[in-house]
Amino acid sequence: MISEGLRLANGVIMPPIGLGVFRTERGDQTQQSITHALQAGYRHFDTARVYGNEADVGAALAASGIARSDYFVTTKLWNQDHGYEEALRAFEVSRRALGVDVIDLYLLHWPVPGRRLDSWRALESLYESGQVRAIGVSNFMVPHLEELQAHARIQPMVNQIEVHPFLQQREVRQWCENRHVMVAAYSPLAKATALSHPVVQQVAQENGISPAQALLAWGLQQGHAVLPKSVNPQRQAENFAALSIRLPVASLQKLDALESGMVTGWDPRSVL
Repeated sequence: MISEGLRLANGVIMPPIGLGVFRTERGDQTQQSITHALQAGYRHFDTARVYGNEADVGAALAASGIARSDYFVTTKLWNQDHGYEEALRAFEVSRRALGVDVIDLYLLHWPVPGRRLDSWRALESLYESGQVRAIGVSNFMVPHLEELQAHARIQPMVNQIEVHPFLQQREVRQWCENRHVMVAAYSPLAKATALSHPVVQQVAQENGISPAQALLAWGLQQGHAVLPKSVNPQRQAENFAALSIRLPVASLQKLDALESGMVTGWDPRSVL
Protein backbone atom coordinates (compact mmCIF):
# COMPACT_ATOMS: atom_id res chain seq x y z
CA MET A 1 0.00 0.00 0.00
CA ILE A 2 1.37 3.42 -0.96
CA SER A 3 1.72 5.29 2.32
CA GLU A 4 4.27 8.01 1.58
CA GLY A 5 4.00 10.77 -0.98
CA LEU A 6 1.93 13.80 -1.82
CA ARG A 7 -1.51 13.91 -0.23
CA LEU A 8 -4.24 15.07 -2.59
CA ALA A 9 -7.23 17.08 -1.38
CA ASN A 10 -9.31 13.91 -0.97
CA GLY A 11 -6.60 12.12 1.02
CA VAL A 12 -5.28 9.91 -1.80
CA ILE A 13 -1.49 9.56 -1.72
CA MET A 14 0.35 10.19 -5.00
CA PRO A 15 4.04 9.21 -5.27
CA PRO A 16 6.02 12.41 -5.89
CA ILE A 17 8.08 11.11 -8.81
CA GLY A 18 6.54 9.25 -11.71
CA LEU A 19 7.69 7.84 -15.02
CA GLY A 20 6.21 9.57 -18.05
CA VAL A 21 5.77 7.46 -21.19
CA PHE A 22 4.94 10.19 -23.72
CA ARG A 23 6.33 9.10 -27.11
CA THR A 24 7.68 5.87 -25.68
CA GLU A 25 7.23 3.34 -28.47
CA ARG A 26 4.47 0.79 -28.15
CA GLY A 27 5.34 -2.80 -27.40
CA ASP A 28 8.65 -3.91 -25.99
CA GLN A 29 10.10 -0.44 -25.42
CA THR A 30 7.26 0.67 -23.17
CA GLN A 31 7.05 -2.64 -21.33
CA GLN A 32 10.80 -2.81 -20.74
CA SER A 33 10.83 0.82 -19.64
CA ILE A 34 8.14 0.13 -17.03
CA THR A 35 9.94 -3.02 -15.86
CA HIS A 36 13.24 -1.18 -15.40
CA ALA A 37 11.50 1.70 -13.65
CA LEU A 38 9.84 -0.66 -11.18
CA GLN A 39 13.24 -2.15 -10.40
CA ALA A 40 14.59 1.37 -9.78
CA GLY A 41 11.79 2.06 -7.29
CA TYR A 42 9.15 3.92 -9.32
CA ARG A 43 5.56 3.31 -8.29
CA HIS A 44 3.89 6.11 -10.27
CA PHE A 45 3.31 5.80 -14.03
CA ASP A 46 1.84 8.49 -16.28
CA THR A 47 0.29 7.59 -19.62
CA ALA A 48 -2.59 8.85 -21.81
CA ARG A 49 -5.05 7.60 -24.39
CA VAL A 50 -3.29 9.59 -27.12
CA TYR A 51 0.10 8.03 -26.32
CA GLY A 52 -1.17 4.69 -27.59
CA ASN A 53 0.69 2.68 -24.96
CA GLU A 54 -1.80 2.21 -22.13
CA ALA A 55 -2.04 -1.53 -22.83
CA ASP A 56 1.74 -1.90 -22.67
CA VAL A 57 1.90 -0.03 -19.37
CA GLY A 58 -0.84 -2.27 -17.99
CA ALA A 59 0.80 -5.46 -19.27
CA ALA A 60 4.16 -4.59 -17.68
CA LEU A 61 2.55 -3.72 -14.34
CA ALA A 62 0.49 -6.91 -14.35
CA ALA A 63 3.56 -9.02 -15.14
CA SER A 64 5.59 -7.40 -12.36
CA GLY A 65 3.88 -9.29 -9.56
CA ILE A 66 3.60 -6.04 -7.57
CA ALA A 67 0.33 -5.65 -5.71
CA ARG A 68 -2.16 -3.32 -7.36
CA SER A 69 -2.29 -1.20 -4.20
CA ASP A 70 1.46 -0.57 -4.46
CA TYR A 71 1.49 1.40 -7.71
CA PHE A 72 -0.27 4.52 -8.96
CA VAL A 73 -1.45 4.96 -12.57
CA THR A 74 -2.47 8.18 -14.27
CA THR A 75 -4.09 8.39 -17.69
CA LYS A 76 -5.91 11.12 -19.58
CA LEU A 77 -8.92 11.88 -21.76
CA TRP A 78 -7.89 13.02 -25.23
CA ASN A 79 -9.43 15.92 -27.13
CA GLN A 80 -11.52 13.90 -29.58
CA ASP A 81 -13.24 12.11 -26.71
CA HIS A 82 -14.61 15.18 -24.92
CA GLY A 83 -18.29 15.32 -24.03
CA TYR A 84 -20.20 13.57 -21.25
CA GLU A 85 -21.04 10.24 -22.87
CA GLU A 86 -17.91 10.28 -25.00
CA ALA A 87 -15.72 10.72 -21.93
CA LEU A 88 -17.38 7.83 -20.12
CA ARG A 89 -16.79 5.56 -23.12
CA ALA A 90 -13.17 6.70 -23.50
CA PHE A 91 -12.52 6.08 -19.82
CA GLU A 92 -13.73 2.50 -20.15
CA VAL A 93 -11.43 1.95 -23.15
CA SER A 94 -8.48 3.24 -21.11
CA ARG A 95 -9.43 1.20 -18.07
CA ARG A 96 -9.64 -2.00 -20.10
CA ALA A 97 -6.37 -1.25 -21.88
CA LEU A 98 -4.62 -0.75 -18.54
CA GLY A 99 -6.21 -3.92 -17.20
CA VAL A 100 -7.23 -2.42 -13.86
CA ASP A 101 -10.53 -2.20 -12.04
CA VAL A 102 -9.89 1.35 -10.80
CA ILE A 103 -7.65 4.06 -12.27
CA ASP A 104 -5.81 6.09 -9.66
CA LEU A 105 -5.92 9.46 -11.42
CA TYR A 106 -7.88 10.47 -14.53
CA LEU A 107 -7.26 13.84 -16.14
CA LEU A 108 -8.73 16.02 -18.85
CA HIS A 109 -5.66 16.16 -21.08
CA TRP A 110 -6.45 19.55 -22.58
CA PRO A 111 -8.96 22.36 -21.96
CA VAL A 112 -11.02 21.75 -25.12
CA PRO A 113 -13.22 24.82 -25.69
CA GLY A 114 -16.96 24.32 -25.41
CA ARG A 115 -16.76 20.69 -24.23
CA ARG A 116 -14.55 20.57 -21.16
CA LEU A 117 -17.37 21.21 -18.67
CA ASP A 118 -19.42 18.29 -20.01
CA SER A 119 -16.32 16.11 -19.82
CA TRP A 120 -15.72 17.20 -16.25
CA ARG A 121 -19.25 16.11 -15.30
CA ALA A 122 -18.31 12.67 -16.61
CA LEU A 123 -15.18 12.61 -14.44
CA GLU A 124 -17.28 13.60 -11.42
CA SER A 125 -19.57 10.64 -12.15
CA LEU A 126 -16.61 8.28 -12.48
CA TYR A 127 -15.20 9.50 -9.18
CA GLU A 128 -18.51 9.22 -7.34
CA SER A 129 -19.01 5.68 -8.64
CA GLY A 130 -15.56 4.64 -7.39
CA GLN A 131 -14.10 3.88 -10.81
CA VAL A 132 -11.31 6.42 -10.29
CA ARG A 133 -9.62 7.41 -7.04
CA ALA A 134 -8.88 11.02 -8.03
CA ILE A 135 -9.72 13.36 -10.90
CA GLY A 136 -7.96 16.37 -12.32
CA VAL A 137 -6.90 18.33 -15.34
CA SER A 138 -3.84 18.94 -17.48
CA ASN A 139 -2.70 22.07 -19.30
CA PHE A 140 -5.28 24.21 -17.48
CA MET A 141 -4.30 27.81 -16.92
CA VAL A 142 -5.96 30.14 -14.41
CA PRO A 143 -8.93 31.15 -16.64
CA HIS A 144 -9.68 27.47 -17.35
CA LEU A 145 -9.41 26.61 -13.68
CA GLU A 146 -11.67 29.46 -12.62
CA GLU A 147 -14.30 28.46 -15.14
CA LEU A 148 -14.17 24.89 -13.87
CA GLN A 149 -14.30 26.00 -10.24
CA ALA A 150 -17.46 27.99 -10.95
CA HIS A 151 -19.32 25.02 -12.44
CA ALA A 152 -17.88 21.90 -10.81
CA ARG A 153 -19.49 19.94 -7.99
CA ILE A 154 -16.10 18.31 -7.29
CA GLN A 155 -12.97 20.40 -7.64
CA PRO A 156 -9.94 19.03 -9.51
CA MET A 157 -7.37 17.36 -7.27
CA VAL A 158 -4.42 17.66 -9.69
CA ASN A 159 -3.33 20.01 -12.46
CA GLN A 160 -0.60 18.54 -14.65
CA ILE A 161 1.35 21.28 -16.44
CA GLU A 162 4.82 21.89 -17.83
CA VAL A 163 7.06 23.17 -15.01
CA HIS A 164 10.84 23.55 -14.75
CA PRO A 165 13.14 26.43 -13.75
CA PHE A 166 12.83 27.96 -17.22
CA LEU A 167 8.99 27.86 -17.09
CA GLN A 168 7.88 28.14 -13.48
CA GLN A 169 4.16 28.84 -14.01
CA ARG A 170 4.08 30.82 -10.77
CA GLU A 171 0.59 32.26 -11.23
CA VAL A 172 -0.98 28.88 -11.98
CA ARG A 173 0.94 27.15 -9.21
CA GLN A 174 -0.10 29.78 -6.67
CA TRP A 175 -3.74 29.48 -7.73
CA CYS A 176 -3.52 25.72 -7.27
CA GLU A 177 -1.75 25.96 -3.93
CA ASN A 178 -4.39 28.34 -2.59
CA ARG A 179 -7.12 25.83 -3.49
CA HIS A 180 -5.38 22.59 -2.55
CA VAL A 181 -4.92 21.45 -6.15
CA MET A 182 -1.72 19.43 -6.46
CA VAL A 183 0.57 20.35 -9.35
CA ALA A 184 2.28 17.58 -11.32
CA ALA A 185 5.10 18.76 -13.58
CA TYR A 186 5.55 17.20 -16.98
CA SER A 187 8.77 17.88 -18.90
CA PRO A 188 10.57 18.73 -15.62
CA LEU A 189 13.88 18.44 -17.49
CA ALA A 190 12.67 20.82 -20.21
CA LYS A 191 13.01 17.86 -22.58
CA ALA A 192 16.73 17.77 -21.80
CA THR A 193 17.33 21.14 -23.44
CA ALA A 194 18.25 22.67 -20.08
CA LEU A 195 20.80 20.09 -18.96
CA SER A 196 23.71 21.90 -20.61
CA HIS A 197 22.78 25.36 -19.27
CA PRO A 198 25.79 26.75 -17.36
CA VAL A 199 23.79 27.56 -14.22
CA VAL A 200 22.25 24.08 -14.12
CA GLN A 201 25.72 22.62 -14.64
CA GLN A 202 27.10 24.81 -11.86
CA VAL A 203 24.39 23.82 -9.38
CA ALA A 204 24.96 20.17 -10.22
CA GLN A 205 28.72 20.42 -9.75
CA GLU A 206 28.43 22.34 -6.48
CA ASN A 207 26.15 19.66 -5.04
CA GLY A 208 27.85 16.60 -6.49
CA ILE A 209 24.80 15.55 -8.51
CA SER A 210 23.82 15.37 -12.16
CA PRO A 211 22.12 18.25 -14.00
CA ALA A 212 18.95 16.16 -14.28
CA GLN A 213 18.96 15.55 -10.54
CA ALA A 214 19.39 19.27 -9.92
CA LEU A 215 16.30 20.09 -11.99
CA LEU A 216 14.21 17.31 -10.44
CA ALA A 217 15.28 18.19 -6.90
CA TRP A 218 14.27 21.80 -7.59
CA GLY A 219 10.83 20.62 -8.68
CA LEU A 220 10.36 18.30 -5.73
CA GLN A 221 11.35 21.06 -3.33
CA GLN A 222 8.63 23.26 -4.82
CA GLY A 223 6.22 20.73 -3.35
CA HIS A 224 4.86 19.28 -6.57
CA ALA A 225 5.19 15.95 -8.36
CA VAL A 226 7.67 15.50 -11.21
CA LEU A 227 7.21 13.19 -14.20
CA PRO A 228 10.52 12.71 -16.01
CA LYS A 229 10.63 10.49 -19.07
CA SER A 230 13.46 8.07 -19.86
CA VAL A 231 13.73 4.60 -21.34
CA ASN A 232 17.36 4.28 -20.22
CA PRO A 233 17.61 2.23 -16.99
CA GLN A 234 20.62 4.16 -15.70
CA ARG A 235 18.93 7.52 -16.26
CA GLN A 236 15.72 6.23 -14.71
CA ALA A 237 17.64 5.26 -11.57
CA GLU A 238 19.51 8.57 -11.57
CA ASN A 239 16.25 10.50 -11.86
CA PHE A 240 14.58 8.50 -9.11
CA ALA A 241 17.50 9.21 -6.78
CA ALA A 242 16.54 12.90 -6.87
CA LEU A 243 13.98 12.02 -4.18
CA SER A 244 16.77 11.92 -1.60
CA ILE A 245 18.45 15.19 -2.67
CA ARG A 246 17.88 18.46 -0.83
CA LEU A 247 19.30 21.52 -2.54
CA PRO A 248 20.52 24.37 -0.33
CA VAL A 249 18.76 27.73 -0.51
CA ALA A 250 21.57 29.26 -2.59
CA SER A 251 21.19 26.57 -5.26
CA LEU A 252 17.41 26.93 -5.32
CA GLN A 253 17.78 30.68 -5.79
CA LYS A 254 20.13 30.19 -8.74
CA LEU A 255 17.61 27.92 -10.42
CA ASP A 256 14.71 30.24 -9.53
CA ALA A 257 16.46 33.01 -11.45
CA LEU A 258 16.34 31.03 -14.72
CA GLU A 259 12.69 31.82 -15.49
CA SER A 260 12.44 32.70 -19.19
CA GLY A 261 8.97 31.53 -20.22
CA MET A 262 10.45 28.69 -22.28
CA VAL A 263 7.68 26.33 -23.36
CA THR A 264 8.98 23.04 -24.73
CA GLY A 265 5.63 21.34 -25.32
CA TRP A 266 2.06 22.47 -25.89
CA ASP A 267 1.22 26.03 -24.91
CA PRO A 268 -2.34 26.26 -23.55
CA ARG A 269 -2.21 29.96 -22.68
CA SER A 270 -4.05 30.99 -25.85
CA VAL A 271 -6.85 28.42 -25.48
CA LEU A 272 -10.17 30.09 -24.66
